[in-house]
Amino acid sequence: MNNDLLNMIGNLGFPIAVSVYLLVRLEGKLEVLTQSINNLSNVINKSNAS
Repeated sequence: MNNDLLNMIGNLGFPIAVSVYLLVRLEGKLEVLTQSINNLSNVINKSNAS
């Protein structure tokens, strides 16, 4: 049982670690993109209000 568990962790550990790393990086980029879209929306709204 312990060998099976260690083998499964060994086989799946690297793909899980890579997936978590990529998701964390993607989350940061999505946050920046959201802020940029909000800023653009504010500029457009100010431009239309004039």
